Amino acid sequence: MTFRRATADDVPAIVALLADDMLGAAREAPGDPAYAAAFAAIDADPNQFLAVAEQGGRILGCLQLTFIPGLSHRGAWRGQIESVRIATDQRGSGLGRRMFDWAIAQCHTRGCRLVQLTTDKARPDARRFYEAIGFVASHDGMKITLQD
Repeated sequence: MTFRRATADDVPAIVALLADDMLGAAREAPGDPAYAAAFAAIDADPNQFLAVAEQGGRILGCLQLTFIPGLSHRGAWRGQIESVRIATDQRGSGLGRRMFDWAIAQCHTRGCRLVQLTTDKARPDARRFYEAIGFVASHDGMKITLQD
């Protein structure tokens, strides 16, 4: 298993992972050219790290790390983990845990003092997984969806 920075060639496989669940199926549009522009913006930003888990040439998982500077916590950097997906046939294999261990190590290497994530309330299995690996639901996240 290799964890590495995603390339533009990985975008279709990443989008397929994002679309392969009940929420993603309704909001993702594989083949949409907007993904190429989004990838270019992510790839150009040194505080973004779009990562894939690859084995035998197959993308089995993905996540996006965002490194956030801040003034609170005495100027602490935070690592934000988002867009986590594991291929359906790999769930329960330990890949998610290995991918998170890798991601948290990346945050540590970058000097982050906190690692945080959000999870959709419609994904109770994901929440149980995050709690099992040590994340604490210490805050309530809130969002506003902006229309085009």
